[in-house]
Amino acid sequence: MSTFKTTVLTNFINYRLISLFGLSIITTAAVLSINTTSSIHHKEIQLPLLTTPQVVLKTLTPAAVIKDIVLPPTYSYKVKKGDTLSEIFSQLNLPQTDVKNIMAADLNSLQIDNLRPNDILRFWVTDSNHRLNKLQLQFNVAHMIDYTREKNNDFTVKEVTLPGIWREKVISGEIRGSFSSSAKRAGLSYTDIHEIMAIFKDKLNFDRDLQAGDRFEIVSKAKYVNNQASGDTELQAVRLYTKKNQYSAYLSADGNFYDQNGESLQPAFLRYPTAKRFRISSQFNPYRRHPVTRRIQPHNGVDFAAPVGTHVLATGDGVVTRVTNHPYAGRYVVIKHSANYSTRYLHNSRILVKVGQRVKRGQEIALSGRTGRVTGPHIHYELLVRGKPVNPLTAKIPLASSVSHQQKKAFELDVTQYNHLMRQPLSSKENNI
Repeated sequence: MSTFKTTVLTNFINYRLISLFGLSIITTAAVLSINTTSSIHHKEIQLPLLTTPQVVLKTLTPAAVIKDIVLPPTYSYKVKKGDTLSEIFSQLNLPQTDVKNIMAADLNSLQIDNLRPNDILRFWVTDSNHRLNKLQLQFNVAHMIDYTREKNNDFTVKEVTLPGIWREKVISGEIRGSFSSSAKRAGLSYTDIHEIMAIFKDKLNFDRDLQAGDRFEIVSKAKYVNNQASGDTELQAVRLYTKKNQYSAYLSADGNFYDQNGESLQPAFLRYPTAKRFRISSQFNPYRRHPVTRRIQPHNGVDFAAPVGTHVLATGDGVVTRVTNHPYAGRYVVIKHSANYSTRYLHNSRILVKVGQRVKRGQEIALSGRTGRVTGPHIHYELLVRGKPVNPLTAKIPLASSVSHQQKKAFELDVTQYNHLMRQPLSSKENNI
């Protein structure tokens, strides 16, 4: 690491003496890559993680220099497959205690221990003592999380979602090969493709029932920030046409999909992750004082005082997306039920499922325990709607079989609007779904 540290200490741009007169001089120095001493600079790690990171001083335009003065990270790194936070910190010669402290602060979002390829990590490090002051995890141009060191050396967590413009479009095409490949060629993302297949999984066999020449029409919207696609998309309506049947799905204001008649296409959820009702030892509370650390820290789930070994049940059909052992959340499971819904089950003694496994509502997925940072055995259960934690005991989840009476008129108006956007009208055949 000596070569890396030497590079870190020598490739600086000095911003301490900035003035209206001096700004042009500094801009010229940045463009010409003139190295002086500094406390603020931007470097980008270029090589794969498992080799010694190389830090390169970027050539900046005057506008970029001014922007970097406002918020300049010391290092930036694009996550690659197989990377871990601990290894990245080691490559940057940052202490592992910071990794643990950040993971402790991240307990409510559980994002930093689940790095994905192409995520961006930015580090703000003090030059004098190589101290990490801030870490930023960016998922896309509209969504990031900041981990900032406080005076007591703990890290605070702030999720940042930038406002953008949602643009609606209609995607249509014919089946040539599989539905997945046909929809991808038409411009649909893999996330939306998997969501469509999940919506109709109880109505349609995509391998058997769809044939060459069958058609699909989809209304989707995508979020843009400064005319740049963020990667955030949301299905609004779907229609599939086979030789015998027509299938439809429309997103309602409650976040669930229904057919054109308002009948639910998503199986109902369970309210509780256990067969037996247990005492609630800690409610969903964004202002709870943590029983161990005594700091005000959101409690994004509900704790059930179940003894060790109690069967933990999946509250809805879905796919297991994460199984891990976290130093503070313990052994936990994440299930993705749809584009809108996911659930998390923390502090288990044993996990009974694997990543990629499909599970059914009411299926046993774990045995409860007291792993991680806890004061006693319990089940910590979380429900996330569009990535945001909600109270699982009061949230509107798919419990009913049809659109509620209060939302019926608004839903019918939405259906009319989406049908107008899509070109081929639905027939009134009784076998429409």
